[in-house]
Amino acid sequence: MQDATTVLVADDDEDIAGLMRDYLEAGGYRVSVAHDGLTALDAVGPHLSCVLLDVDMPGLTGFEVLRRIRETSDVPVLLLTALGEDRDKLRGLGLGADDYIVKSASPAEVVARVHAVLRRSRRSATDDPGEELLDYGRLVIDVHAHEVRIDGAAQPFTAREFELLEHLARHPRRIITREQLFDRFWGEYGDRHTLTVHISRVREKIEEDPARPRHIVTVRGVGYRFEGERVTATARGDDG
Repeated sequence: MQDATTVLVADDDEDIAGLMRDYLEAGGYRVSVAHDGLTALDAVGPHLSCVLLDVDMPGLTGFEVLRRIRETSDVPVLLLTALGEDRDKLRGLGLGADDYIVKSASPAEVVARVHAVLRRSRRSATDDPGEELLDYGRLVIDVHAHEVRIDGAAQPFTAREFELLEHLARHPRRIITREQLFDRFWGEYGDRHTLTVHISRVREKIEEDPARPRHIVTVRGVGYRFEGERVTATARGDDG
């Protein structure tokens, strides 16, 4: 049972919100419901473990709510979308959504997707961060500060983009399959296209030419390999 876990369902369609609430409560979650963007934003706080967020709501759209949430919080957000609305999905992922759920999803899938994103979130929080500075010259990943710098300038990264880049950069020259990445960051359920979108967005932020990536290289038919030569602590002058 997930007694201490609270999920916010934000959807202006009361029937859909009620259905999502019933699914999740049957799965053992506590559920809060909001029917407009402002109410949803007011309901976001440290007690929440996950947000199901409709993209079309009065007051503030789901996209605006998501943008404001990401200014202060890394709480997992799953977008509620209509079937086939790919533009909404891509925009939401770009703003920092963890994934999306089609409103026609079965009760079992809704509960499974929420459970998967929470499991991943808890695992990330307890993982040993290891080295705190991954220095690849013009690309520096400061794990402690949760910051990516390109040529010394900090770049905006969502929590999921940062985790994906960090994981790849910790394993240079190692091929990591798409299935391994998807299982680690999204779990069993979800659209595999989500990984492709995240890889593309990370490349746009770190590569000099995203069409010809030098750091995140595609291994055709398999997955991805991170390329780059680490700058040692001695080379940085950190040896005291």
